[in-house]
Amino acid sequence: MPKGVIYLDCAATTPVDERVLAAMQPYWREQFYNPSATYTAARDVAQKLQDARSTVARWLGARPSEIVFTAGATESINLAIHGVMRQYNSPDDYRGNIVVSAVEHPAVLDPALGYDCRVVPVDARGLVDLHALEAAIDDKTVLVSVMYANNEIGTVEPIKEIAQIVARKRAQRQGLGGAALEKRDLTSGQPTGVYPLYFHTDAAQAGNYLDLHVSRLGVDMLTLNGSKLYGPKQSGILYVTSHVRLRPLILGGGQERHMRSGTENVAGDIGFAAALDIAQNERPAEAKRLRALQQHFFDELEHNIPGATVNGSRKKRLPNNVHITFPGRDNERLLMQLDEAGVLAAAGSACSASDEGPSHVLHAIGVSDADARSSLRFSMGRGTTLQAIDKTVALLRHFVSD
Repeated sequence: MPKGVIYLDCAATTPVDERVLAAMQPYWREQFYNPSATYTAARDVAQKLQDARSTVARWLGARPSEIVFTAGATESINLAIHGVMRQYNSPDDYRGNIVVSAVEHPAVLDPALGYDCRVVPVDARGLVDLHALEAAIDDKTVLVSVMYANNEIGTVEPIKEIAQIVARKRAQRQGLGGAALEKRDLTSGQPTGVYPLYFHTDAAQAGNYLDLHVSRLGVDMLTLNGSKLYGPKQSGILYVTSHVRLRPLILGGGQERHMRSGTENVAGDIGFAAALDIAQNERPAEAKRLRALQQHFFDELEHNIPGATVNGSRKKRLPNNVHITFPGRDNERLLMQLDEAGVLAAAGSACSASDEGPSHVLHAIGVSDADARSSLRFSMGRGTTLQAIDKTVALLRHFVSD
């Protein structure tokens, strides 16, 4: 990063940690072998890949066999959604539905809306309406997908409570037995019992700062993204518990237990595992440090820029996220002014930066279109200092007062 630049867009991506880069380095040239080959050098690489899988599994409290390496969060999410929903999408009596929240990332919303999809509202803080979510789940609901932490406003969703609702609905459904709506085997047409009910969470923003233990969370599937963890881009995983049956999206040589065919991205997968290991080991100290910087950021903004308002929950929030509305100010102009002054921030999700309309997340929490176009996201990271925050606030005060 150029000297003097203040980078406050870590929700979009993070630089690769030097320790991660060192872990990846041998697998581009020295140990480049295909792990599916049979000779000793290739088997050694296959073992290193398995070690990486075990590292990821340990932090999730999962089995190594339940970890599928993917090319980032988008592929992981699509595998979770399409992998389940395509099995329950017959035009006749064999049609399941999916329940998602209104503030999901487009990687969830776009594939989900291709099926019978129920979108659950959120409150002004961005927290999912649990009563509405429970009401949306019926006997044909196959999948619930609610993100762990929001990529725009940083709100941390009540994943454990959602998991309890899903578990309760699942138990009720199973208790109905033959009275429940039956699904039929696509080949034989014979009844095979009630629809399954799974819970997936997009945890792409959570890996640095939140507990990822899947049993404590109560999830059946979980998505992580390496580029948010100071790991390589186009790396990630889908945790999928052993009782979930997925239909693969990519067919071929049968890698990743037939869930993702294609020669493994060994360097990327090992880099992802190293990045997750570092992030989770350093999580308590880094979250505490950033929480203090976040509070300082909020205090300074409110003291220096009257009228500036915080979007999202103040308490149930990622420690690195500061999302602010500056009423009457054009966020694109502010971004350009900050950029010229060496501060890099964002107006919304980097993954939908080409969209012309205001953020669907801000719309969902009741922010007007005008205020949405006056809002900025600052997402801090390992390199963020108190001095950087103070300089950013001083620049904002100057630009807003022009």
